[in-house]
Amino acid sequence: MNAPAALDLRGTACPVNFIRARLAMETLPPGTWLQIDLDCGEPEQMVAEGLRSEGHTVQRVAPSPFAAGDGVRLLVRRDGG
Repeated sequence: MNAPAALDLRGTACPVNFIRARLAMETLPPGTWLQIDLDCGEPEQMVAEGLRSEGHTVQRVAPSPFAAGDGVRLLVRRDGG
């Protein structure tokens, strides 16, 4: 896998973070990965579940790449057409 495109949505409120993630996914060709950095909790849950419901593959990177533990990184592969 090549280095994925990146999107930092930490500090972005729900549902704006999901909308921005969804729009970013629409610009990618199928099979391409997008790295999304989010706040933990509801933002992570809403974005991950929303993108999965649209047919994309979502993986949580563990352990968290954020030293303060205030964020989470998702790797999302655009699936489908």
